[in-house]
Amino acid sequence: MTEQPHESGLLLLTTGGTIDKIYFDAKSEFSIGDSEFPAIAEVAQMQMPYRVQSVLRKDSLEMTDEDRQAIRAVVEASKESRILITHGTDTMVDTARVLMDLTDRTIVFTGAMQPSRMRVTDAPFNLGFAIGALMSLPKGVYIAMSGQILDPRTARKNREAGRFEGPA
Repeated sequence: MTEQPHESGLLLLTTGGTIDKIYFDAKSEFSIGDSEFPAIAEVAQMQMPYRVQSVLRKDSLEMTDEDRQAIRAVVEASKESRILITHGTDTMVDTARVLMDLTDRTIVFTGAMQPSRMRVTDAPFNLGFAIGALMSLPKGVYIAMSGQILDPRTARKNREAGRFEGPA
């Protein structure tokens, strides 16, 4: 018999993407760094227990079907019932759709249009918004971006406007 997810705490899975990018020079050379979430949570005085687990350190445009299955396997094996996944915005919807049938927990994807290490970034807002969503939404899979809770089946990234949108 498999152990059911429990309610205490939050699991943050990091997969890479812009939110954790570190830029090295003017040519936009970058790597994926450690998550800034612990520092952001400390500044916000977050009281909920959490643990951080890195699954991948990739730009989402480089993610493969095998990578998405690796993320799914970690989610399935986790004991937490609330899972926040930071992910690159270009293929976040694709990965969220791979998890849509996992209905025994609340899973929220978020990311950023600008790296969390930049002075001007949407990362802290998106992370806080996603945690609020995790605490209030029923079990299921969601995307928390651009101040909206979106259904992965209908969400899309509007590259021209620099935001996520639901159905038109």
